[in-house]
Order: sequence, then structure tokens, then C-alpha cells
Amino acid sequence: MSGDYARRVPPRALPVAMAAVVGVLYATGSLLGWGGSAFITWAEAGAAGAAAVSLLLSARRPSGGTPGTAPGGVWTASWRWYGIAAASWFAGAVGAALIDGYRRSALSLSVPDLFYLLALVALVIGLVAPIRLPRDGGTWLRYAADTYVCACALFVLGWVALFGALYHRSGESPPEFLLELLYPLIGIVFVCGALPFVLGAARGHRRLAWMGYGALTAIAAADIVTTFVRLDGGGPADDPSDILRLAGLLLLLLVPWTGPAAEPAPPVDDIPDDVAEPDAVARTGGKQGRMIGPGIAPAAIAAAAAMFIAGHALTGHNGLEPGISIVAGTAALVLLARLAGLLRENDALRRAVETGEEHFRALSESINDAVLICDVDATVQYASAGALRTYHYEPDELLGRPLHEIVHPEDLPRVEEVFLEVLDDESVDEALRVSCRVRAADGTWLPTESTISRYSGSDGAPTRLLVTTRDLSEQAALQRQVAHLTFHDGLTGLPNRSYFEERTREVLSRHEPSGGEVAVVFVDLDGFTAVNDSAGHAAGDQVLAQAARRLRATVHSDDTVARWGGDEFAVLVQLPPDDGETRATVELAGRLLRALSADPYQVGNKHIVLTASVGIAFAGDEERPAGAAGNAAEAGRRLRRTAADLLRNGDLAMARAKAAGGGRVEVYAPHMHADVVRRLELGSDLQQALAEEEFAIEFQPMVDLATSRVTGVEALLRWWRGGEAVPPEEFIGPAEESGLMIPLGDWVLREACREVARWRGDAWDVGLSVNFTARQIAAPRFVESVAAALEETGLPPQALTLEVREEVLVEDAGQNVERLSELRNLGVRLAIDDFGTGYASLAYLGQLPVDVIKIDPSFVAGLGSDETRTLLTRTIVRLGSDLGLTVVAEGIERPEQLEALREMGCPRGQGFLVARPMAAGRVESLVRTNLEGHAPSGDVALPLPG
Repeated sequence: MSGDYARRVPPRALPVAMAAVVGVLYATGSLLGWGGSAFITWAEAGAAGAAAVSLLLSARRPSGGTPGTAPGGVWTASWRWYGIAAASWFAGAVGAALIDGYRRSALSLSVPDLFYLLALVALVIGLVAPIRLPRDGGTWLRYAADTYVCACALFVLGWVALFGALYHRSGESPPEFLLELLYPLIGIVFVCGALPFVLGAARGHRRLAWMGYGALTAIAAADIVTTFVRLDGGGPADDPSDILRLAGLLLLLLVPWTGPAAEPAPPVDDIPDDVAEPDAVARTGGKQGRMIGPGIAPAAIAAAAAMFIAGHALTGHNGLEPGISIVAGTAALVLLARLAGLLRENDALRRAVETGEEHFRALSESINDAVLICDVDATVQYASAGALRTYHYEPDELLGRPLHEIVHPEDLPRVEEVFLEVLDDESVDEALRVSCRVRAADGTWLPTESTISRYSGSDGAPTRLLVTTRDLSEQAALQRQVAHLTFHDGLTGLPNRSYFEERTREVLSRHEPSGGEVAVVFVDLDGFTAVNDSAGHAAGDQVLAQAARRLRATVHSDDTVARWGGDEFAVLVQLPPDDGETRATVELAGRLLRALSADPYQVGNKHIVLTASVGIAFAGDEERPAGAAGNAAEAGRRLRRTAADLLRNGDLAMARAKAAGGGRVEVYAPHMHADVVRRLELGSDLQQALAEEEFAIEFQPMVDLATSRVTGVEALLRWWRGGEAVPPEEFIGPAEESGLMIPLGDWVLREACREVARWRGDAWDVGLSVNFTARQIAAPRFVESVAAALEETGLPPQALTLEVREEVLVEDAGQNVERLSELRNLGVRLAIDDFGTGYASLAYLGQLPVDVIKIDPSFVAGLGSDETRTLLTRTIVRLGSDLGLTVVAEGIERPEQLEALREMGCPRGQGFLVARPMAAGRVESLVRTNLEGHAPSGDVALPLPG
């Protein structure tokens, strides 16, 4: 409870209440005569000392923004001068208390009087310190005139009302009586002179200024009261002015506890006051005020009142003293001079306003922005030439017309809200911005951005509104163009990948299980790389543009066709609920395939024939997000994941179609993704397997079919993963893709060469065949690595045969054939593996550096049952013989195949019927057995059927 109460009570309420209580007690004691004059004097000293300590200590503290701490900057200096004034008053009060019978009088100046005067001077300096002083002489002349008029008026008023009668009763000479009025005159001058500085105090510090000015006014009023009581014959007990002095001192005491008022943060584009006076701010370190004249109206009223009272005195029985006439006359002359000066200033200001109005209209006519001046009812009163040009209106069509007639109805509430905010809230100094559409004379709606602010012209009309409008049509068109380029392909004009992904997410978010089928179709042009390489990229761009037009002409209007990237396209298909949704999508994929493959592409005078690979993926019910409204973020993530999975599946199906030879349609199946994941896992495990030596080499013998003699062995790579054999067809591809095939192939070559060299050292004349891929042959220093392996192991070059597939010699014939020719010049033999599968024609064999051709097992499998394959095999054997090439038949598994090959005259063969692949130890045992028992000449023969 107490904590809540403490929070509700303002922090400055306690010192203010205490000061009020002290003031009431002091006033009561003074009026009742408690303690006599000593009590009054020491009470003043105590209040002045407390105020001095509070002000001076607070001025030394760093700014904290809490009550009881200095506000910092220029107002710290002001507090310091306030403290000096309070300290001087304290010194004067103590001196007065120590002097018996002391009374304030200019006729008998004493040390306390000097301290009192110093206190007044310090108090005025405290009011002037935070003000930026003007530098021009004219401002100071006006200030002196206003102060003089004000002081004269107050003096005449006080003379007639108070001191005139006392002067006649006193019998003193004018100089003596004027000296008696020294304190009141000084007070009046200080009060009138300090007023412009108080009026110009900076926002947030005005309360502090008015408290200091209130203290000055109270002390000056106390001097007037004291002087009147003393001249009227009263004693100290009859003088109530000490109450006013204590009130002034209490005001000074409360200054540190009230603190500066909270200021709103200035706008970022406002020019701070310290920009105009950087030197002053560097000296003071804070925001400064400015000197403001009290205005002609207060001075005129004061002078008129003084002249009226003086005229009344002329008709009285005492008459008017010559001095008062002089004061009143000079005040009137100064007042007339000030009026003349104000009239000149007013005329100059009027001319400046008219000039500014002319400049404003000239500026508004010269810019392209539309400038309108409207009354408070938003009726157009002025329209610039830019407005007429932009909106194609005639002047009489726009002037006098309400703005709501040309603002779009949808934007009108927002525009009206801004208008009302500008009109109703006077604290809104800056212009407000609003975007809206404005109707041109031809009826089109133009996007605009307007700034609305108050406007007052030179004719003195009431507040109007200045509307500056900029036409954003070109900017809006540019934004639309940028958005189009951001989400569309510049070559084909189709949506790009980003648009397609966003469109897929949007369709899936609105798709219901019973709302039909959603599918994606991915299309890739087969052989497009060859078009770029042969005809150039410009020709490839023409092919892509024609393919895009064919795709767009084939799909339905509701489907989305996009260029996915490179030579890949994607189609988002939405089918209505029907029993044949899947069939319709597959038929569409077939039409797309025919559209891209049936007709050649026209590029200049060339006709380019291409096929396409097409993959289809369907959005299954289990893939759609089921995010509840309470978890929108999770639903959004699931939606993005579902869309990404759908697009991935379509791409996988297209890749499967391309891997199968292209020119076909594949529908995504879950095992496709599983295969890709498995390939990735195998790729990551291959590196570890190579480091942990999980690979092994097996050798499969090749024999002379006529004599059954083993002429060589083929090195085959095997991977034992966790004790289980991984089929070569599963890991050779990932090894090739990951780049591990190069170090793995080097290891196979060296290990195989080392084993065969050792066998040859044991008197077994046998050769070695090792398979190489295109990436291995294209690797840097391929020739040097093969030569180094032969030299390191001691295997003769003529005992090594490199086996490559046909495409290695045909697709990149230049570099590959050149490197293989270098090895052949060293004595290494070259064999074409799986010959007959379609890359190299039979006539092309004579142009390749080939020594051996190995017939593909698919031909051997058809011997005796397929006449076509039998005829082709016979042709290959005869052609190889005619060209002087060694022919090896692969995949011999049945005796009838062996007999057919022998009948054809095929010299060599290998297969499970001849010998299965085996480890090096088993091969070594077989060789040793044959050499010891049957072939002492160094030849090893295997028992073959027949």
C-alpha cells in the first residue's frame, strides 16, 4: 500500500509542500510579531542559505533528468547564478541581523546593501545566461526603448499612486527623494529589462525561468513596499515586505526540486538551435532560448495608463511636478518612435510576404509536381501549371472543384483522415504524406504521392491546405517491370523458378483432397549441350525460345509453364476431380514430349532434331500440410517442405528418364528417392572405405578358346561394406560423381600391376586388363600416373591392357584418344569394352588406336537362340580378324555359347563358364597347380567343356 502511494505522489510534491508550510508559518509569525525584527532577518538568512546550498550543489551534479538534479547545459549556468544570488542575499541578511537598527535606505548605504544589490544583479544574469543574445544593434535599440517605456510607465504610475503625496509631505529635495527611491527604481528597471529574456526561454525550461523571474518580481515589490512604509513613517514592525522576500527566496529554493519540464523529442529533420550559434552551444553545451520583445501592446497600455494618471494629477490640487512631466513626455516620444519603427517593419514584412508569395507561385509553376491550394472543405482554390499538365485539366475544370471528386473512392477515407489530422492537430508542424490514386481528365487513375500541410498566404486568409502531388505512373510502371523481370525469364518470357516455387506453394495451400489432382511435369531437352557447343549459345537460345512456345501451346490455360533453369522446363498441372486424373497427366506429358521431339528446331538455315526427357510427380494426400490455425508458422514450414518435396520428386523422375536414354516419360516412384539417398550415402561412405581399406581386387581369367590357355586376367574392384559385398554397379557411379574414382582407380592399377608382375616373375606369362572411365583418363597427369605404376611395380607395358567403353573414344575423341595414344606408344595395349552397344560403328574401328575389342555379353547371351545377335557376333569376329584386332567374347555362361564362338573362330573369351572372378590367393594357387602339374613351359590352361 505504501509503495503504491509513493508511486502516486509526484517526487517534487514534498519539497513544494514543505516550502508552502514554511511560507505560511513565516507569514503568520511576521504578521503576529513573533520574535521581532531579529526573527524576520534570521528567517530570511536561513531561507537564502538553504536556497544557495540547494542551487549550488545541484548545479554541480551531472544531469540525470530527475528532480533535484541540474538539467545540464546552459541552465546549469543559470542555476549557478541563482545560487550566487541566494548566497549574496544570505550574506546581506546575516550582516543586517548583526547591525542594530538596520534599515534599508539608499541614503545610508552599508555592506549588507551591497550584497542585496549583488543578489539582484546575479538573479538577472541567471535569467539572461541561457538566452542567445542578438548581435545586431537594431534589436538592442528596440529592447532599450521597450524597457524604458515600461519602466517610465510603472514609475509614473507608482508616483501618482504612492510616492507623490509622500514627496510633498517629506520636505526633501528632489535629489534626496529620488535617492530614497533608488531601490524601487532599480527593481523596476530589472523587472522590465528581464521580461524579454523570460519570454524567450527555451521550451522545457520556461518554468525555471518564470520561477526566477517571480523571485525577482517579489523582491522588487518588497523594496517598493519597504520604501513606502519607511517614507510614510512606519517602523520595521509595520513592514510586511519580508513576506514577499521570503516568497522570492522560497521560489529559488524550489528551483532544483521542480527540474526542467519534459520535452518531446525533436523530429529528425528539424534544424537544432545550436546550428545557428555553434560557438554559443560549444560554450554552454545545451539548448538556448532567444530574446523576445514584450510587444508594443503592453508598452502602449502601460504608457497610456501613466499618461492618464499624469493628466489626472494636472487637475489635482498638487499639480504635476516638472520631473514627472519630463518622464511622461520622453516616454511618449519613445513610444511614438517605436510605433514608427514597427510600421516600417510591418511594411517590410508585408513586402517580404508578397515577394515570397510570388516566388512560391513561380516555383510551383516551374516544377512538374502538381501544387494545389485548398480551403478547409478541400475545394481547389489554386492549381499550378504542373497540375494542369499532369492531369490534362483545363483551369476552369479544376478550380472550385472538391478534391473528393478526383480521388479514388477506395483511397478517399485515408485522404480525409490526413486532412482532418492536419486541420485539427495544431501541433503537427511537418507535412503529412499520403498515397492515393487521382483521376485524370481522360478518366484514367494515376498513382500519386501527396504531401499535405497548412498554408497561409499574404492575403491574410484563414488556414488553408497546401497539397503537393507527384505523379508515380512511371515509377509504378518501372516497379511492375522490375517485378516481371524478377519472376520471369528474360529469354523465353516464361515464369522463372522463383515464381514457379511460389505458385506451387500457393496451389498446394488451397488444394483439398477432393479437389482434383495437382502434379508437376519436368522437361529436359536431350542433347542440348551439343547444340551450344556446335552451333553456339545464340542458336541454343533460339532453340529454348521455340521449345517454350511449343510447351505453352500444348498445356491448358490454367496450367503454369516455367523455365526451371538451363534447358529444363516445369509445368504445374491442376486437374478437376475425375476418375482419369493420373491418366490425363501422363497423356499431357506424352503430348509435351511429342511437341518437343516431333519437329526439328529451325535455327537459321539449320534444322536441329532433339528429344526430351519428361518426369511426372503427383502431390499425394499424405504430403499436404494439415497445419491448424493455432500453429500458422508450423503449417507454413510444412507447406514449404511439401512443395519442395513435390518439385524434387518431379526432378528425380525427369533425371531417371534422362538416365534411361532420354526420349521417354517417367512417373515418380518412392524408390527413386530411395535410390538417390542411397547413392548419396554411398558417396559419403566411399571416402571412409578408401581410408579403412575396405576395397579388394578380384581377377577373372581370360582364355584362349582353342587351347584353354589362360592369356590374361581382368582386375575387378570389390567393396566389402560391413562384411557384405556391395555390387559394383551401385558404387561405381557414386564414386565417379564424387571424384573418388581417380584415387580409387590409381590404387586398383598399382595393386593389380604388383600382383601380375609377381606372377610373371614366377614364370607365368600372363597379361593384365584394367578398366578406366572417362573421368580417370581426363584427370591431370593420367599418362604419367600409368607410366609410374608400371615402373614402380616392374610390369612390362605390353603386359597391360587398358579397357575403355566406346563412348570414351567417341564423345571426347580429341583429348582421350591423344592420351591413350601416348600410352600405346609406350607399349600399353588398348581394348574397347562392351563393344557393339551403339556408339562406334564398325567402320570407325580402323581410325582408333585399338588392339582388342570385347564383345558385349548381351550378344553372347543370344548365341544359338537369336539369329540376329548370332549374325552380329559373327560379323564382329570376322571384322576384328580382318583388322588384326584381338576379339574377346564376354559373358560365356553356357557350353553351347562356347561351341558357337569356337565355330566362329573367336580367339578368346571369359565368363562364368570359363572361370569366375577370384581373389589373388586363389589365382596364385591355380597358377601354381597348373605350372607344377601340367604346364612346365609357363602356360596355364583351364579345363573347358568340349
